Amino acid sequence: MDTMTDNGEAVLRDVLDRWKTAVDAHEPQQVAAQFTEDAIFQGLHPYSTGRPGVAAYYDAQPLGLAAAYRILETRRLSEDLVLGYLAVDFSFTDRSTLAVNLGVLVRRTADGWRIAHYQVSRLA
Repeated sequence: MDTMTDNGEAVLRDVLDRWKTAVDAHEPQQVAAQFTEDAIFQGLHPYSTGRPGVAAYYDAQPLGLAAAYRILETRRLSEDLVLGYLAVDFSFTDRSTLAVNLGVLVRRTADGWRIAHYQVSRLA
């Protein structure tokens, strides 16, 4: 086994770094490509399932949005599933940074590791 499959945090970093790069570049289709075809996605708006909902959500975000994440917890649930709990700061060019908690479930697919579940909760 390679180290990416052995280490849950490394798996999360690989997927989330690709997600962050696409978010920061305002490339909604590339953001969506980091998700499974049937992903459950809950941003700060009503949830959606599948890549089209993810792409639409990020397409509606303002230019200049940037994400900075910190992994708080990780659990290797099985050989093909990693659970992550993160702190994410979304920064904007024209308003204050938004701090949220993010729970993700990352699943190994034929195309590599992808986000199967994504749920944001706003900090009080």
